[in-house]
Amino acid sequence: MVLLTLTPSDKMLILNGLKIASLFRKEVCLLFNHSKKEKKYRDEFKRKLIEYSIPIKNEMPVLKVSTLLLSEKLTRLPEKLSDDYEAIFMVAPSSQFAKYSKALSESPIPFLFVNENRETIPEYKNLVLPIDLRKENSDSALWSSYFGRFNDTAIVVVAANDKDQTDQKQVAKNVVLSKKLFQKFNISHKIFRGQKSSLGNAFEALDLALSANADFITILSSSIITPLDLVVGLPERKIIKKAGPLPVLIINPRKDNYILCD
Repeated sequence: MVLLTLTPSDKMLILNGLKIASLFRKEVCLLFNHSKKEKKYRDEFKRKLIEYSIPIKNEMPVLKVSTLLLSEKLTRLPEKLSDDYEAIFMVAPSSQFAKYSKALSESPIPFLFVNENRETIPEYKNLVLPIDLRKENSDSALWSSYFGRFNDTAIVVVAANDKDQTDQKQVAKNVVLSKKLFQKFNISHKIFRGQKSSLGNAFEALDLALSANADFITILSSSIITPLDLVVGLPERKIIKKAGPLPVLIINPRKDNYILCD
């Protein structure tokens, strides 16, 4: 699913959506979710979506392309898409993270936030994966492994360096489980012990991804959203802002994540 704005910036979102759909060998759906106030423009929105889809179908006849026009509350959108339309993956604009964060917090499927101002499409061949003490790291490792299996993506793991002994053991357990998963599918991977604790682990991984010219980074979103987060901003929002042109794949630890069928 590619979340569109029906503006020229959609081009980069669509190109990334096509790339992901091609490597996973899945259908791509061009989606516009409008407000109830915009209902009178539905015919115009439909025409725009069809205009987007025609050249794709002509240039990529093997790839199945569909369009979808909805007017759904953002908190309900991902579950509706996954349950009613079998959505497995969302591509969204980085510039609108504040808007889609509501959808992400209720999503059973991952969100890939793409900078609309990028000039090139990443190959998604090099991924940086932070691993902290949360058990839900198994979800981010699993989705990272899909890229390794379907796209020969090499994965660099940055493990958190927590001081508490119990936290250290949980991080180590998460790393071992991830390593076993990557080895099972012969996925190229490297594991580094970071300098920062679980609280700063994702930011350290982002710094590495930017310095190493990685294609993208996979992170878990916030497990708990506090009133302070709403005031100062969620960590994932800060990461997306700091990432610049780097795509950020975000897995929601607050929901059971759907898996990708071969």
